[in-house]
Amino acid sequence: MRHDQRQPNELRPIRVQRHFTGAAPGSVLIQAGRTTVLCTASIDSTLPPWKAAANPAEAVGWLTAEYSMLPGSTAPRKKREREKMDGRSTEIQRLIGRSLRAAVDFKALGGRTITVDCDVLEADGGTRTLSITGGFIALCDAIASIQGELPADQPVLTKSLAAVSVGVINGIPVMDLDYIEDSTAEVDLNVVMTGNGEFIEVQGTAEGKPFSREFLNQQLDLAAAGIAQLTRLQREALGTAWPFA
Repeated sequence: MRHDQRQPNELRPIRVQRHFTGAAPGSVLIQAGRTTVLCTASIDSTLPPWKAAANPAEAVGWLTAEYSMLPGSTAPRKKREREKMDGRSTEIQRLIGRSLRAAVDFKALGGRTITVDCDVLEADGGTRTLSITGGFIALCDAIASIQGELPADQPVLTKSLAAVSVGVINGIPVMDLDYIEDSTAEVDLNVVMTGNGEFIEVQGTAEGKPFSREFLNQQLDLAAAGIAQLTRLQREALGTAWPFA
């Protein structure tokens, strides 16, 4: 048993509240244990200059992501990133953007930019993976809000995706590490996968001694099981708005 009485293959309790705010077409408050992230997805009818096409009819869309930890999300207080973003936040928002772009047909999206904002309200481990999982739900709602403007025969979303952390604690692979576990883990692994079990990104680090291929395979199997659970939770949260058959 782990310090919070979970089994090695058990997620923290996940709570999802869609339409948490009214300004963005996609807005999701998602919680895993104490970790809490507000994910919003906004749509702009313009493109970055480097992405714009000479003929608007040939324009191909884009998705970008931003990530931040609010000052009160950690103890001691994290300084607000007013002028320069720290390297960790930059790396995480790039991961979120890369991951979510893997699910989008940008030709079907057309000349639009989707921005997914992930703001951490409370951090207790797994903020990047929870941002991706919640960001996908917000993305689904945002795209649904313009469904009447999109090609009926060409879905914008081509696959679902979610992310989970796994690691090794006292020689045992475990799923969905909180801060206490993450700070002492022998291995730290973040895995992004599609709902049908394909890998999008794997980030892994040996925090102490190197780990074997056997341990890597065990962690990837654990991650796949976690992604399957998260996909079911996403589908339940979206209900009739789930964009796949």
